[in-house]
Formats: sequence, C-alpha cells, structure tokens
Amino acid sequence: MFKSLKRWWKYLTAKSDATLDEKADPKVQLEQAITEAQDQHRRLAEQAANVIANQKQTEMRLHRQMSDHDKLAANTKQAVLMADEATKAGDTAKATEYTNTAQTFATQLITLEAEIEESKAMALQCAAASDQAKQAVSQNAAALQQKLSERHQLLSQLDQAKMQEQMNTAMASISETVGQDTPSIDEVRDKIEARYAKAKGMSELSGQDVQNRMLEVEAAATNTEADARLSEIRSQLGLASDTVAEPVAVAAAEPQAVPA
Repeated sequence: MFKSLKRWWKYLTAKSDATLDEKADPKVQLEQAITEAQDQHRRLAEQAANVIANQKQTEMRLHRQMSDHDKLAANTKQAVLMADEATKAGDTAKATEYTNTAQTFATQLITLEAEIEESKAMALQCAAASDQAKQAVSQNAAALQQKLSERHQLLSQLDQAKMQEQMNTAMASISETVGQDTPSIDEVRDKIEARYAKAKGMSELSGQDVQNRMLEVEAAATNTEADARLSEIRSQLGLASDTVAEPVAVAAAEPQAVPA
C-alpha cells in the first residue's frame, strides 16, 4: 500500500512538473535560472572566503608560534648561561634553579616546535585549498558572466518568437472564419469583387447605350446633309425634285336630310 501511494505521488509530482513547464513563462523561468546561478555563485564565494580566512588564520598562528619559538629559544639559552655562571660561582642552589628553568623552557620549546610543524603542514593544506577556492570562484564567475550574456540573447530570441507566433496567428486568422455568423476575409473579398465587377459591367453597358445614341444622331445628320446635297445636284441638272406625296385630307360626308 505504501509503495503504491509513493508511486502515485511520484506520478502526480511528475505530471505537475510537466504541466508547469508547459504553462510557465520562459522569461520568468530564465530569470529564475539566472537568480539561482547568482545565488550559487554567492554561496561559493562565501565558502571560498571562509577557506581563505582559515588560511590567513593558520598563517597568523604560525607566525605567532614562530615568534614564541624565538622567545623560548632565547630564554632557554639565557637560563643555561645563568646556570653555568652560578655553577662557576659555586652557587649550587641557583645553578639548580636555573637548570630546572632551562629544562622547562626546553620542554616548552619542544612542544612548540611540534605545534609549529603541524601548523606548517596545515598552512600548506590551507594554501592549496585557498588556491582551489579562488580558482573555483573565478571559473564560476566566468560561467555566470556567460549566462548573463546568454540571457540577453535568449530574451531577444524569446521576443522574436512571440512576435512570430503573433504573426502566424494573424495570418492564420485571415483565411479562417472569425465566428459562426461572421464571414471570413476571403468571403468578404469575393463578395466585394463580385459587386465591383457587376458595377463595372453596368457602367460599361450604360456607356455603350450613350455611344449608340450618339452614333445614330451622327448618322441621321449625315443622311439629312446627303439628301440636301442630292436636291442641289438635281436642281443644277434641271431635274425635278422628288415630291413627297402629302396625304389628302378627305372631308367627312355630311349626313343627308331625312324627308319629313
């Protein structure tokens, strides 16, 4: 039962992560990645600072131990000299005291020399660790700088991608129906072109009628002029002009009187 619940929980977590990745804003995710990289670099720098600080403390302790060693060595020598002088002077008690003091200084000197050796080894290790920490910080700083440079490029590419997606959506909507009751732009264009073509055709037809009337008027004027010229030529030739028979008006017969 526990294993089933654990597997189900892992499945839900993976599904949630996948859904989040699909719906998440890449710009926000990019800023999160940059912030995480900056935080990681800051933590690394703090750790490196601690390593370097440890090295400095080890070096300061070693220098202090070396100074104490010089003092102990000098005191040991002075106690030995004073014990020798007391022995030469026949003062056995002081000679014994100075000898014991010299032995104490010598014991401390031996202990301090052992500590100095340990401090030297520790100082070497700290120096190596410090160099590695500095190198790690330097390399990580270069990687962080590269990520910062890539951020500007990625943000520019993201803006271009969004603009291209908007253009694709706009171009796709041109040939698609906006709604159930809304015609597409192609349909509207076909309708407008059909009306324009029809109006153009009617205009051409109207212009043709006027032109035909103008031709008829010109033809009638030409015929009239031709008839006048023929009459003139007949007159010059002494020919009788063609007479046009006038219609004879027939008077209506009066009604006859009816005898009484």
